[in-house]
Amino acid sequence: MARYVTTVRTSWSAQKAFDYMADLRHFADWDPGVRHVNQTSGAAGGADAVFDVTVAAVPKDLVLTYRTVDFDSPRSLLVVAKSRVFISEDRVRVTPNGSGCTVEYDAQLRLNGPFHLFDLALRPVFKRIGDRAAAGLRTALEGSFV
Repeated sequence: MARYVTTVRTSWSAQKAFDYMADLRHFADWDPGVRHVNQTSGAAGGADAVFDVTVAAVPKDLVLTYRTVDFDSPRSLLVVAKSRVFISEDRVRVTPNGSGCTVEYDAQLRLNGPFHLFDLALRPVFKRIGDRAAAGLRTALEGSFV
């Protein structure tokens, strides 16, 4: 399993930060690996939301369908995408902090079946992808790393 966790402190209210993060259409705003997001079901950032997320991949872009499986506004959100090759789980935790909040983004990528043999090789690649996304998230939330 590859995992990437980052935390950003922002002056945004917990509700504003949660709403922004829960609406996956914003992924393309801060994650340079995301080319496009299309909402296919549910309300924007709601408990029943489903999004097709097009990510840059080799040899061609890949569309992942993320389903909201846990929604506790304005505290916690879990979205999951499953494919034949892997399962991607992205958890967002928002914690009020003084006049703003902190946003923790915890992404896990688990390879399925025999592909799990490549978990170790995936970790450094996932770290590079995560570092770029974390920088974009810090900018989007007008915040700083904790």
